This record gives sequence, C-alpha cells and structure tokens, in this order.
Amino acid sequence: MKVIITAGGTGGHIYPALAIINKIREMEPESEIVYIGTTDRMEATLIPNLKIPYIGLEMEGIDRKHLLNNVNVYIKYRKAIKEAHKAMLRFTPDVVIGVGGYVTVPVLLAAHKAKIKTIIHEQNSIPGVSNKKLSTLVDKVCVSLPGSVSKFPTNNVVYTGNPRSEEIVKVKPATLKSLGFKENEKLVIVVMGSLGSTTMTHKLKDIIYSFNDKKYQVLIITGKDYYNDYKDVDIPKNVKIVPYLDNLINVMKSADLIISRAGASTIAEITAIGLPSILVPSPYVTHNHQLMNAKELETAGACSIIEEKDFSSDSLIPEVDRILNNEKIYKEMHLNSKSLGITDSATRFYKEIKKLIGNK
Repeated sequence: MKVIITAGGTGGHIYPALAIINKIREMEPESEIVYIGTTDRMEATLIPNLKIPYIGLEMEGIDRKHLLNNVNVYIKYRKAIKEAHKAMLRFTPDVVIGVGGYVTVPVLLAAHKAKIKTIIHEQNSIPGVSNKKLSTLVDKVCVSLPGSVSKFPTNNVVYTGNPRSEEIVKVKPATLKSLGFKENEKLVIVVMGSLGSTTMTHKLKDIIYSFNDKKYQVLIITGKDYYNDYKDVDIPKNVKIVPYLDNLINVMKSADLIISRAGASTIAEITAIGLPSILVPSPYVTHNHQLMNAKELETAGACSIIEEKDFSSDSLIPEVDRILNNEKIYKEMHLNSKSLGITDSATRFYKEIKKLIGNK
C-alpha cells in the first residue's frame, strides 16, 4: 500500500496520524508512507526524527479578526495545493489520509483533483470547519465520538474511535519509583496539553502549595515553554514538576487521576485506560469543542469538569479529594470511563482504508 498522510499543528492531530502509520506498518510492513505537514509546526521536527519521509508545506491559519491579513495566507494556500499535487504525481499513492490541522486542506484538495481515494479523521465531538467542507469531497469520514456522526452533511461517516487509543493497550505502566515517587501512594497527573498554557501556568503556580501534606502525589507537566516559570515557586515534597514526558502514556497507566485539557487524543487515551479525570476544557478552541468533548464524558459519569475561569484551589482541591477519598465514586468513574474506550480503533480505521482501496 502507498499512503500519503497529512496532519499538523498539535499532538492532538499528529499522534493519531502516527497511530495510523504504526497500524499500517504492522499489517503491511512493505507499505510506503509519506507524511505531509507544515514547515514550522510540531510535526516538522517530530516526523523526520522518526525517519518517516516528510514533505513540508509553508502554511498558516486564517486570521479571522483581520481579514486583510489573509492575502498572504491565500497565496501560500494556492502554492501548497500545487506542491501537494506534484507530490501526488510523483508518489502515486493509493490513498491520502487527513488527520486534522489546516495543512490537510490543500493536500486533500490536491488528492481530489488527482482522483485519488481520500479519507479523513475527525477527533472532536464538533467537526472543524475544514473537515466539514472536506467531508463532501472525500470518500470516507471516520470519527472518534459517536455523537459526531450526525454532525456531518454526508452519509459517508463511520464511527471508528480515535486511532491513538489502541496504542494505549500495548504500553506497559511506568513504575512510580522511576519517576521519583513512592510506589504505595496515589498519583495525580496535571497536564494542560502538549504545548502547555499561559493562563493555566499562572493558576497552577497559585494552587501548587495547596497539594502540601496531601496523601497523594502530584506530577505537573508544564510544557517546555513554561517550565522555568516555576523556578521561584515553593514546591511541596509530594509534587514534582517536569517540562515534558516522552512516556506520558506509560505514566498515565500508573496514575489514579488526571487533571487535563479535553482534547480529542487526551479523551481517547483517558477512556482507553479508564482513568478518572478532572477536565479543564480550553476555551480558546474553535466552537468550544473541548467543552463538548468533556460533556460527553461528564454525561457518562466518567469525569468532572472545571471550566478555566473557575479553576482555583477552592474548586480543584476539594474535587480531587472527593474522587480519590471515596472508593465508590472512584470505581464508578473508572468503569464509566472504561466503557467509553475503544481499544481497537486503529484496526477499525485500517479496515476502512482497505474497504476503500481494496487489495492495493
């Protein structure tokens, strides 16, 4: 199988794309895969480091507040379509897969123009504008959450789950000792997205000493840009701060509770594990889709939601204590979270690819 896959911007798009790549390689080791991303976002470094053939397109998002600034965006967009089309003609893929981010639009349009089979994956409960428009052109749409199926204006939508979740099943839990924690005490992870958050960093700095003398341990993952913000903070003995973890999934499998954003990949990981969570949806995303993602879990009894504007020591600490100190509440949240997890999502996605392209 020859595949072009495109995704960009954040880990929420890139890691599901990598899960799809890993599944294709597992099922068909001789497959040829090319990744198309941007020249300056997270994927531009991460993907080449993984020895995956990479094409970078110079792209940027639309400035919705200052429309006159979009002349240059449009010029780059048109150029990106042409470059992506040239890549299609050179590589002649059997299928082109879009997994989110604005870079996917020119790539999918180029594939459509070249009459190549196309499939996109939508991670969030509310589809992005780009995926909604692309859904009328592509051959198939796969979604992470069952509520997303009805949100598309087409009937070519399939509920597969988020491909990232299948990889969770395979990883081994990290030992708490390897992280510098005690093995016999509960662990709470605090992480606000792969890049971190300015607002949440300020709030956490005020909250952090409230964890002092608690009977649980806390791991705060700041994001690389925010780690130095904590250098003058009085950090309790039961709290550790790191900028980034390559093995976050392994650590999540050893944790008892996670406090996090509500991005689609995070939701997939949490539910695959059955990890109880306190979700703090980012209010800065389109259509407030993280809040909608979190509400699907809340409705199922799998999480608590604290909105960013309400996030404080007074709202957070009692909620952590309520969940960790009540075995009945904790067990119910764990089972409810687990019930939402799909642990064969990448396999489901792979099967949809094969249905689309046959035995190529």
